[in-house]
Amino acid sequence: MVQQVEAVYEHGVLRPLKPLSLTELQRVRIIISDTAPGISQRDMKIVEKAQAEIAALENAPTIEEVRTALAAIPGSLSHDVIADRGDY
Repeated sequence: MVQQVEAVYEHGVLRPLKPLSLTELQRVRIIISDTAPGISQRDMKIVEKAQAEIAALENAPTIEEVRTALAAIPGSLSHDVIADRGDY
C-alpha cells in the first residue's frame, strides 16, 4: 500500500497532518520531500532529470549564448502558444 501524506516536523518527530491507516508498530518506509504541495512527482522527476543532464554537460552554454541562439529564431512563438491553448 502506498500513501502520500503531508506531515510537520515538530520537536524531532514527524507528525502527519491527517490520520494514517496503519496498525500499531507497523514498519513503513518514509521518503522526505520539502517541495511545495503544488509540485507533482512527475514535475520533480523532470526537473531532476534536467538537472542531471546539465551536470553531465562538458561545456554548458552561458545565458548570453542561449539568448543569442534564441534571438536568431525568426518570428514569434506567441501565435503558436495561443493556438495550442485553444479556448482556455
